Amino acid sequence: MSRLNYLTEELAQLEAKGLRFHLRVLEGEQLPVARFDGRRVINLSSNNYLGLCTHPKLREAALDATRRYGVGSGAVRTISGTMDIHMELEQRIARFKRTEASVVFQSGFTANSGTVGAIIGRDDFIVSDALNHASIIDGARLSRATIKVFPHKDVNAAESILKEIAARPGRKLLITDGVFSMDGDIAPLPDLCALAEKYGAIMMVDDAHASGVLGKNGRGTVDHFGLHGKVDVQVGTLSKAIGALGGYVCGSSDLIEFLHLRGRPFLFSTSHPPAVAASCLAAFEVLEAEPERIEKMWENTRFFKAGLAKLGFDTGLSETPITPVMVGDGRKAMELSRALFEAGVFATALAFPTVPEGKARLRTIVTATHSQTELEEALAILERVGKENGVV
Repeated sequence: MSRLNYLTEELAQLEAKGLRFHLRVLEGEQLPVARFDGRRVINLSSNNYLGLCTHPKLREAALDATRRYGVGSGAVRTISGTMDIHMELEQRIARFKRTEASVVFQSGFTANSGTVGAIIGRDDFIVSDALNHASIIDGARLSRATIKVFPHKDVNAAESILKEIAARPGRKLLITDGVFSMDGDIAPLPDLCALAEKYGAIMMVDDAHASGVLGKNGRGTVDHFGLHGKVDVQVGTLSKAIGALGGYVCGSSDLIEFLHLRGRPFLFSTSHPPAVAASCLAAFEVLEAEPERIEKMWENTRFFKAGLAKLGFDTGLSETPITPVMVGDGRKAMELSRALFEAGVFATALAFPTVPEGKARLRTIVTATHSQTELEEALAILERVGKENGVV
């Protein structure tokens, strides 16, 4: 008898609740209209905000780097795996984000979890938004600090916590997503930065879904609000709008050097393949040279949101290209997603524990590369399938 039989039972329970799902397989490139599982669908489930996954400059950069450096780095960064192209990328990111230095991690998840766990310890406090990303939550747990959670975007509640712990020994870290990945709303960063200043807390922002989306040339929420110098730790991703793979942390030179010495994912993971680093370098060049991509993404976003509202869909708190279609019941959201896929729209369903109970939704993301015709077709399918499934 297998000792893992309990997993079969867990899967059966998910099946009974209508929450079990299987991976959709992409056949070919990550495009606004793509083939998944042999079916042509309008792709509203990609983080490829600006279409850089398939940009010719990124392709060529990857090929050139492979010819020059080979396919792998051969080691972790702290042994022999730091290549000149890695240093070039980190310097480029720091200039882009207007900070002293940056360090690249293997993913946005490890950038968050590794950084929180490195700079905060068991005698410290973490004050965290209730809807912060799972990587922040895991990093907070790994730090063994005392974790205080404030209701989503509730600045007054955050201040109450900071006031309560102000006289207690230990460092305080105030941390928030810049753009929240499930709801698509933007953090009240100016007010949070003011709190961090008032109570002497370290201010940290995860800008994964703001990178390439908000601020001049996609510099993120810090630039969007004009808060350069007010945020101690900025985390970003290279896997979404940048179109490749990885995460990064920006801040002071001392912060970055400390992460070289104490950031566990950095210390114990092989560094990026040269092709990935080169692709990321090319992506930052594109952000500077082709701002019209960001403008087109926002134009498409406004068009799609207006269409959903006109049809009667509830898009929650969204202020960005992340646009939830609120459903409520998890099983109903899964059924709606499957029906849409069969009809030609790929919109992923999210249910508990990814989102709170009773707040299941489809998460849609509009990109710069969608055409208005494709978005009109998607809206027509959403209207028909939404009515058939009792959502509108």
